[in-house]
Amino acid sequence: MFGISWSEFLVILLVAVLVIPARMWPDVARFLAKAVTFIRKLIWKITDASEQIKQQIDLEKPIDDLIRTTTADMLNGISEPLKKGKYDNKTVKTKVKTKKKRTSK
Repeated sequence: MFGISWSEFLVILLVAVLVIPARMWPDVARFLAKAVTFIRKLIWKITDASEQIKQQIDLEKPIDDLIRTTTADMLNGISEPLKKGKYDNKTVKTKVKTKKKRTSK
């Protein structure tokens, strides 16, 4: 309970009984009840918020996976080497040389 043992709790209770006069015990009990109620409400709000965050994260996971796979597919498509087809390196080099010769005339 709050990181203290029962023996420590009993010592605190004994000191409280000796220090607080009997006529003030109802007020102390009301204060402790309000404090416990407030702490419980706070804990419920925190757990509620954390559950909502977990649900939102679970909803966003498929979207993140879709974005990740789409991005990977696009990058793989862009980074593929050109297939040898109509042009190979020699024809590209000769076309560039012939264009340079024509422009230099």
